[in-house]
Amino acid sequence: MTSSLTDGQRDELHKSMLEYFQRSGYSDCFEALQKESGQEGFVVDPKARYVGLLEKKWTGVVRLQKRVMELEQRNQQLQEELASAPTSRRAATLTDWVPRNPPRHTLSGHRSQVSRATFHPVFSQVVSASDDAMIKVWDWETGDFEKTLKGHTKAVHDVDFDSKGNLLASCSSDMTIKVWDTNDDYKNTKTLFGHDHSVSAVKFMPGDDFLVSAGRDRTIRIWDLKTGFCARTLIGHSDWVRWITPSEDGRLLASCSTDQTARIWDFASGETKVELRGHDHVVETIAFAPITAYAALRDLGGITGINSTTPGQFVATGGRDKLIKIWDAVSGQCLKTLSGHDNWVRGLCWAPNGAFLLSCSDDKTVKVWDLKAGARCSKTIEAHDHFVTGISWARAKTEVGPRPDGVVENGTSGSANKTEVKTVNAVVTTSVDLTVKIWTP
Repeated sequence: MTSSLTDGQRDELHKSMLEYFQRSGYSDCFEALQKESGQEGFVVDPKARYVGLLEKKWTGVVRLQKRVMELEQRNQQLQEELASAPTSRRAATLTDWVPRNPPRHTLSGHRSQVSRATFHPVFSQVVSASDDAMIKVWDWETGDFEKTLKGHTKAVHDVDFDSKGNLLASCSSDMTIKVWDTNDDYKNTKTLFGHDHSVSAVKFMPGDDFLVSAGRDRTIRIWDLKTGFCARTLIGHSDWVRWITPSEDGRLLASCSTDQTARIWDFASGETKVELRGHDHVVETIAFAPITAYAALRDLGGITGINSTTPGQFVATGGRDKLIKIWDAVSGQCLKTLSGHDNWVRGLCWAPNGAFLLSCSDDKTVKVWDLKAGARCSKTIEAHDHFVTGISWARAKTEVGPRPDGVVENGTSGSANKTEVKTVNAVVTTSVDLTVKIWTP
């Protein structure tokens, strides 16, 4: 067999073997190799490069083998991610996109934990609420900080835009709700008083004529935005109402509470339609499923003979028992319990295409639950360095025009009234680590 080594390499190999044999006390091997390799009279030079060469080569090969195995494993992981998420911004409109590390931007500036964040429905702005009593406005595409809104005197727990992005609502431990005019440099135009304790959540109702809020005073309040007065108070929970959200058509409200229950309310009558019982601890969050998820959820629950596309048919809850539950919001039946988080579940959001449910937790992770695969956890993202307090998905076709701060979106020149259709693909998470993170394709 012809050797692939050069004469110099072969000579160095022989000398390294002779040095190894001599050092190891293999005198017979040393003498045999010395004779057969034509190295009679060979004396080891302690300073020569061949000294210890065999051990170095051997351990080097082992390290390389380990590295190759690690790279092969990483390549397999990337292949799996490639199958479920776009790898470039050109693929931003793909329907199967889910967040993956690294985040596009990590936004820092708050001085205390960040409780929640929400996207502007038209422009590339995201607004965050914090226990430092501040609200901050960011450009999520560039990662630039834009402004701070001051007005609350205690921790701000939630923020929400109306459907057109003309108004922003915020709520706080100072027992107030504030409304900010985005078209007038985010000027505070209304302050709503009525809750007797911390206000934990606030949402615009579809149509933007009403606000709905929930608080530690155990009540849900509906506010008339024209007058600024509380139009109705819903009472049913026996403890702190943690979260509130309306259905897409505004017919229903979903709430959850420290009393370990969730409720579905009829907005028109203010009556409880269904009470959801099953969690063994505080229920922190609740979210209506989009209509696009209905087919997968019916399969999940074995529901047949029903093909309704009315908003508000299904809802998901998450709690301090570390569980996520998916419910039939009409019958009150629990369709599926999802376990996997190692700490409190703090936030939920549905992918707009109905394929995934995203959750965030005090275990510092975001989990992706694949509904078409039986709602199994298909991905876990190490999202923050501390508890993850909230998660929100922005994906909508919008008309893009002049921004409320006067900046023309995407650097478009010419008429400020020019509009275009734009698809938004982004997820925002907030954390006790004082940061806001933006996740995009």
